[in-house]
Amino acid sequence: MSTLPAALRMVEVSGTEALWLLEDSTLGRLVYTQREVTAIRPGHHTWEYGRLVVRTPAPAAAVPFDVTYHVDEIREATGTGWSVTVAGAVDVITDPDEAAPYRRTLSGWTHGPHDSLLRLHPRTVSGFRLVRAGA
Repeated sequence: MSTLPAALRMVEVSGTEALWLLEDSTLGRLVYTQREVTAIRPGHHTWEYGRLVVRTPAPAAAVPFDVTYHVDEIREATGTGWSVTVAGAVDVITDPDEAAPYRRTLSGWTHGPHDSLLRLHPRTVSGFRLVRAGA
């Protein structure tokens, strides 16, 4: 049985607002297809210079050229919150000097071959707010 209020609606937000919500968060999910199955991996991220840098426990060799990254914040008690999805091309950050500051500031779950730093070049950004119907 759902405890969420019934009088909620989804409101699409502008790309600018979606990026603002994304910048204010640090945790999301990387979504990609691996061997014809959807893979979802947690990720810590930062937004820099129009690119999203994600640290995720996914083997870099398994991550395809195009990925989706999803971030949300939902308040269970009220059912309100927001959701942002970014999709685009990704490249792996392999240069140790370039990777070092991200490895210091973005928490990881694993170390070794399943600890990847990715740079996502956004092609599409979409976002929604979950709000009370009267708001």
